[in-house]
Amino acid sequence: MKLPERRSARTLLPAILATAILSVGGAATLTYHTPVQAQGAVVRGLPDFTELVDMVGPSVVNIRTLERRDPAAASGSPDEQMLEFFRRFGIPVPPGATPRGPRQGQGPQEERPRGVGSGFVLSSDGLIMTNAHVVDGADELIVTLPDKREYKARVVGADKRTDVAVVKIEATGLSPVKIGDVNRLKVGEWVMAIGSPFGLENTVTAGIVSAKQRDTGDFLPFIQTDVAINPGNSGGPLINMRGEVVGINSQIYSRSGGFQGISFAIPIDEAVRVSDQLKSTGRVTRGRIGVQIDQVSKEVAESLGLGQPKGALVRGVEPDSPAAKAGIEPGDIILKFDGKEVEKSVDLPRMVGNTKPGNRSSVTVLRRGNQRDLSITVAELEPDRPETRAAAPEPKAAPVTPALQNLGLALAELTPAERKELALKGGVRIASADGAAARAGLREGDVILAIGNTEVASAKEVESVIARTDRSRPVTVLFRRGDWAQYAVIRPQR
Repeated sequence: MKLPERRSARTLLPAILATAILSVGGAATLTYHTPVQAQGAVVRGLPDFTELVDMVGPSVVNIRTLERRDPAAASGSPDEQMLEFFRRFGIPVPPGATPRGPRQGQGPQEERPRGVGSGFVLSSDGLIMTNAHVVDGADELIVTLPDKREYKARVVGADKRTDVAVVKIEATGLSPVKIGDVNRLKVGEWVMAIGSPFGLENTVTAGIVSAKQRDTGDFLPFIQTDVAINPGNSGGPLINMRGEVVGINSQIYSRSGGFQGISFAIPIDEAVRVSDQLKSTGRVTRGRIGVQIDQVSKEVAESLGLGQPKGALVRGVEPDSPAAKAGIEPGDIILKFDGKEVEKSVDLPRMVGNTKPGNRSSVTVLRRGNQRDLSITVAELEPDRPETRAAAPEPKAAPVTPALQNLGLALAELTPAERKELALKGGVRIASADGAAARAGLREGDVILAIGNTEVASAKEVESVIARTDRSRPVTVLFRRGDWAQYAVIRPQR
């Protein structure tokens, strides 16, 4: 076996002769190496994590999942570490992941290991938090405490959208963790993880917070760290230097399945909010308003007078949805929800999702250069279902108006039947797109809804608006493709 490369002692900090005992917030007493002088600059020493391990270690558990399988129906199960990798990234098991054959003497319903993960104690009476993907599909859960006691666990509830689950064991006198304040967490701050990577129980790793509010999901702004997290660490706690849990280790960025310096944790405030619902009802309810959204580009923001990209661009509105009833239209830019600024498009699903169904909320939208305040009644988000999209009607074979040579567009009128099918009051179909229009992403069959901040209902209106526009400047076009509305910026040829 090849030994790890050893670094030269000359690359290390000078020997540190003294230590100082610091008390942080009264929650924990930690040991830090005294700062020393190195080449004219003060070098701050590394923290000592031993007291954190003593404090939080008794609250971290190992979770093994078992499944009952019929050896006659399958030749075995794939490598569990590889299965954990596939589960964490939502990747189907490839044909190359060849299962192992069954052992002789197995019965028709043999219990077999399925995976391994981590968790931490929420309450002294046996409530434990972990990842939903750790317990998903398991026939049996075995929780092992740090003192080696084992208990069968039952799933209280699991939420796949946030990857949070709560399980229960029949035990008392357990040591619950302390919940930290994510808002106080800073980029560059030291954090520690305890878990069971590759099944190695009670493994401690440490690093720093690399970023906050990392957008990798609809409902979660993840904490990014460089703490070593590997398959089996899933569900374990991310701990700050006060001994408080600030996140649940959930995902990694990896091309090989192993740690590569980028890990993601679910913020503990989001996880607690979800777990409270799971404990009370076994499920999570979220709000919905029935819109499909996209980010607002810099060019679109400038052309519409926003100044800087912000808000959420409404690409589509579901029929009979709360948004449709409130008067929200495709092409609107949602700037505020319930009085809170929507800085990025990903903010909106979180705001709406955290709103109780039935609540009446306010929405501020930008439409054709003007802000409008609307009132909307939030509905309940239904379980995931396959996405369906209506097919776009076939475009006319020939344009009925002259081509707009400067933009590379030829247009055709929509028939009354097409307007009814698309649920549009106006709009003009693109019969062909060449040159600048094609480079902007427009294509045959798209329906132009507005030029700049002016709605259009006919080809003549489009030509009239273009005639009044400075031909040397980019033209912003709101168009619809299928069920989706979006913006394009056409840069005329010079």
